[in-house]
Amino acid sequence: MKNSNEKLGIFIVPTGIGASVGGFAGDASAIARKFSKAARLIVNPNVVNAGGFSGITDNMLYTEGYTLDEFVKGNIQLKPVNRPNKIGIVFDKAIPKDVLNVHLNTMNAVRIVYGVDVNEYEITEDEIGVEFILNSDGISDGIVKNPKTMLNSAKKLISRGCNAIAIVGMFKDPEDINQDYANGIGTDPVGGVEAILSHYISKELKVPCAHSPAFEDYQIYPDIVSPKSASEYITPTFLPCILLGLSQAPNIVQTGGLSSDDIDFIVMPYNSLGSPAIFAAIKKGIKIYAVKENVTTLDITPDKLGIEDKVCIVNSYDECLALINE
Repeated sequence: MKNSNEKLGIFIVPTGIGASVGGFAGDASAIARKFSKAARLIVNPNVVNAGGFSGITDNMLYTEGYTLDEFVKGNIQLKPVNRPNKIGIVFDKAIPKDVLNVHLNTMNAVRIVYGVDVNEYEITEDEIGVEFILNSDGISDGIVKNPKTMLNSAKKLISRGCNAIAIVGMFKDPEDINQDYANGIGTDPVGGVEAILSHYISKELKVPCAHSPAFEDYQIYPDIVSPKSASEYITPTFLPCILLGLSQAPNIVQTGGLSSDDIDFIVMPYNSLGSPAIFAAIKKGIKIYAVKENVTTLDITPDKLGIEDKVCIVNSYDECLALINE
């Protein structure tokens, strides 16, 4: 990006920490889209995923958290794609036949309507064994009992030419854990374990990856919910958003792509600054904007970390964008 006038930014809303902006269902998308007009923007899936919708734009690079951390550290580079990625889907063996059929119809609809290159899939030999947990501090977490069966299926898809992997794990109904989520309150219960699933595949196989949960009850409920959560309540699957994101996700390479030296800025919620990407950015002198408007359940603030002089603290995303546009 140093050879052009275009900036390269990173816009992050961490998953599973109850972010007031971006902690629900694509509710950070509209803000991220504004930023993508000011710079080519790397976004984590949590920013733009919205069930049957997606906030992704042509000027965004869809990159899951582990890969994003490695990129800022300088361990990898990201190479934007000139043609859609070939996506393979790993389906959990635990998914009932009727639920699987709904997902296969969704896969085919996305392929036909958007031209996404996706028609390869594998069903795991064993159940993945996904369990999600909402900790007492409001942070989403979880357990994956059998990640190797997921990895084996992903390897088969890569051997057939796929270069991006979508994971669909079977989940229990999260409403039992956080009934307030539909009202736009608290933390998405499944976000933490979804990050574990995608991090694992990205780390092991060095390919773009994202996760979509499957639920046994896929009916659409007629009750009015919070606008922040609404996109997840009007679709039987959440697969479209990750397929649209993965279609244009950058390839993970060692050379020949965008590097950490190209990063102009990072935008993060004010009280969730404890990620490896932030510490790496500080060492490299990358501009970090900490946005107070976006409140999370964490309390990792610039003063707690002793980095007040290394972070630009702003009250709102609008204020942040105005500074970037100066």
